Amino acid sequence: MAETTPAPIHVNDADFKETILNAAQPAVVDFWAAWCGPCRMIAPSVEELAREYAGKAVVAKLDADMNPQTIMQYGVMGIPTLIFFKGGKEVDRLVGAYPKAAIVKKLEAVLAK
Repeated sequence: MAETTPAPIHVNDADFKETILNAAQPAVVDFWAAWCGPCRMIAPSVEELAREYAGKAVVAKLDADMNPQTIMQYGVMGIPTLIFFKGGKEVDRLVGAYPKAAIVKKLEAVLAK
């Protein structure tokens, strides 16, 4: 039987608090939309992070078009936006299509805090 590889979890307005803010581990959420070219550019990096940080951090995706409440709550003005959470609080964010190395650097800094 093939081993399942962790993928980013998909969160929405209804389960955001439970899944992200109440997570025992730090979390990074990719705010994206299907029509967003830069979002598609960073998607493979986000998927790799989900595998590489399994057990260390929650890696999630939130569809910006389907979840306006969370988008407004965090003042997301452009996508892709990656928001890093620790202890239920936003601790950092990246706006735009960043290379994987930049995302890893931010995530490692959050894990080290």
